[in-house]
Amino acid sequence: MAASVRSIARIVLSDSRRKALVMSSGPGINLTCRVELGGSRFYNEDHAGRTTSFGFETVSEEEKGERVYKVFESVAPKYDVMNDAMSLGVHRLWKDTLLRVMNPLPGARLLDSAGGTGDIAFRFLNYTRSRHALQQRAALRSQQTPSWQDISRDYASGERAVKAESRVVVCDINKEMLTVGKEKAERLGFGAGVSWVVGDAEELPFDDDQFDVYTVAFGIRNVTHIEQALQEALRVLKPGGRFLCLEFSKVSNPLLSSIYDAYSFQVIPVLGEVIAGDWKSYQYLVESIRRFPDQETFKAMIEDAGFFRVQYFNLTGGVVAIHSGFKL
Repeated sequence: MAASVRSIARIVLSDSRRKALVMSSGPGINLTCRVELGGSRFYNEDHAGRTTSFGFETVSEEEKGERVYKVFESVAPKYDVMNDAMSLGVHRLWKDTLLRVMNPLPGARLLDSAGGTGDIAFRFLNYTRSRHALQQRAALRSQQTPSWQDISRDYASGERAVKAESRVVVCDINKEMLTVGKEKAERLGFGAGVSWVVGDAEELPFDDDQFDVYTVAFGIRNVTHIEQALQEALRVLKPGGRFLCLEFSKVSNPLLSSIYDAYSFQVIPVLGEVIAGDWKSYQYLVESIRRFPDQETFKAMIEDAGFFRVQYFNLTGGVVAIHSGFKL
């Protein structure tokens, strides 16, 4: 009974007290957000006194949130450089594979949660724009041109332009990471089609049924309540929408696993100190990978959240995995 009362109270607060901080929006993007004036405080009180893991340490849930924020606040300026150094550039191939698995259509709307520096967002826009260009060339080659009545109707309603315009919202709890992403977007020419929102993956500041695709890449292991983040992903997706998670996972091959462990614990923190001047943050990131559920356990968690047709794909022998599920 008490749990039911808390759930009802959270719904009421979610609908009346949420607020998203929109850092910037590209032309043509219309964000539908809820107002938050105290939802996070209420949520923390509901979990007061509970403990969780911060790497190999056991800390209070409130402390974990604060410490994770400080980790990414610290690593933000060198985040992209360290990703290249730690993975020897392979993270780029993993993210490219995520887009191929997603295979989004032109006009799709993506929410990239914990998307900080925009790597997935920029790939998404490039992919959908390229696919739209291919469709246009294919139509010209086949000479399947619409009638003048269709052209007139589509352009009068703006339907043709809307269909071709893909949009992505990058949502991250850390303002420093979003600042890096915005700067990179300006440098790479991604002005239109992308917006930047400060928000918590466990309490997303968006209305229900808003997005065609939800992605989270190397971010979900850092949230305090993974189950809550998965439920929020389900809530904001449209019926038929797709959840995709790219995350470090469990290596099954014993030889590869031993090499991977040695590299993770003996090399990555050293790289963090040399490149970013921050040993402790990268020590935590390595430890957090080892505390994250294995592929089958995480698959079951996604199913328990309410997703269907859940499956996963191992990359690089299970160093990372892509989990996929649908909202029906």
